[in-house]
Amino acid sequence: MNQSLFTIHEHGTSMPPLRPHDVAVALQLLLSPGLAYRELSHAVGISQGEAHNSVKRLIASRLAREDRAVNSHALHDFVVSGVPYAFSATLGPETRGIPTAHSAPPFADELSDDNPIVWPSASGKVRGASVTPLYPGAPATARLNPPLYELLAAVDEVRIGRARERERAKSFLRERILTRKYPQQID
Repeated sequence: MNQSLFTIHEHGTSMPPLRPHDVAVALQLLLSPGLAYRELSHAVGISQGEAHNSVKRLIASRLAREDRAVNSHALHDFVVSGVPYAFSATLGPETRGIPTAHSAPPFADELSDDNPIVWPSASGKVRGASVTPLYPGAPATARLNPPLYELLAAVDEVRIGRARERERAKSFLRERILTRKYPQQID
């Protein structure tokens, strides 16, 4: 295998680097600690095998531990400081889709938005500048998993928003990730 695609950990084992949907898996584990892989895969919109692999990568990167509890401080740091660089995004052409970033709950209620941002989706009802979601299953979370959808929209705001919008999203994520007490959360 091509070693450049893997990170070598202290015990000499290789592990692929984090993938964008791993962020969604970590956020879902924060929302619903202890989910079985089948429920986790359904909640995030990925296969059960990929949910398992994602958890392994999260453990290897110290964003979660063996019992699948999330390291909330590390996750917060990664989401607000690492994700915008590791999984950067740029605005694309106008299209129909699912609102994200400042155009999605909980931010949409705070500002009137003449420049919506959307994840391209045939089921979307809003036209706006497009942005590629972190992973293909993200648009479905708007309908199937609203709590995860809000968190993913906030992550998008950190990825693409202007300074003031990014700070508002970081504050929202800090509140949701660090101050909410979920069972089995690592402090």
